[in-house]
Amino acid sequence: MSIFSMSILSASILYYALIFASVAAGAYGVLALLGSMQTQHRMRQIAPPAQKGDWLATVVSVVGPFAKLSSPSGDWESSPLRIRFISAGLRSENAPLIYFGMKTLLPLVFAAACYLLLRMSGAELERNVMLFVLVSVATVGCYIPNMVLRRLIARRQREIFDNFPDAADLMLVCVEAGLGLDAALARVAEEIRIKSVPLAQELHLTNLEIRAGNAREHALRNLAARTAIDEVGTFVSMLIQADKFGTSVGASMRVFSEELRQKRQIRAEELAAKVSTKMLFPLVLCIFPAISMVVLGPALIRIANSILPMIAGQNLP
Repeated sequence: MSIFSMSILSASILYYALIFASVAAGAYGVLALLGSMQTQHRMRQIAPPAQKGDWLATVVSVVGPFAKLSSPSGDWESSPLRIRFISAGLRSENAPLIYFGMKTLLPLVFAAACYLLLRMSGAELERNVMLFVLVSVATVGCYIPNMVLRRLIARRQREIFDNFPDAADLMLVCVEAGLGLDAALARVAEEIRIKSVPLAQELHLTNLEIRAGNAREHALRNLAARTAIDEVGTFVSMLIQADKFGTSVGASMRVFSEELRQKRQIRAEELAAKVSTKMLFPLVLCIFPAISMVVLGPALIRIANSILPMIAGQNLP
């Protein structure tokens, strides 16, 4: 048997194995969904369902069985992915189930949808090309949860960074008014909630850790680890050093607040400078062609009406 025929045989075996795995996973998901629906129906007969969180429970019941296929086997408490979930503000116990369930379910759904679309469109592709397209689409579906998680982390970090200078100013006012650092954290967490809920949640968690008996240094370092923002880490280091060496917290916070405001202003100016570059592509692709048609359209029509009869007259015998 030649090498070419062996490669075709292995590709066909892989192709049918992929189809078998997709059908088996879909059947397993349907059976799990039916079982969970029967269980929920029996539970509703015993007790009325809760009004809030029904959609989340439904999503978990549908996606949960698929999460076991891609969940890591290590310790979740010490996993770096858990830190990323905390940075994104996802602290629910169902968040890992939904995440890993989507990483298992979306590749199968995307591959099946792509296969059906190709069959319905009548495109005749070779087996190797078909297999490559299905694997590519499944890979895209596998990385979509990573992109969503990265987007949530970036949006939450940006909101915390934009509002952290105001929180530092409030904390400076509280410290200079005579409050202790713990009382200032509690007060700032209460006041900043009006403007930024994520920042208020992080400060409130830090205050709860200190009240629970955890060391202030450890609680502040947990704040820097949860937010994963360099400025917050610098702020935490400044507070820890001021607490250790006995320096004035108010003077240190005043200098730090001024630096934070300058960084926020520089970042705003940088984003404003990028606006002209970002607007270049919509202008060139969308606005300039429309303006050109509006301005040059009547002139082109007049030129065509004047020149075309002359050309037609010259062509006559």
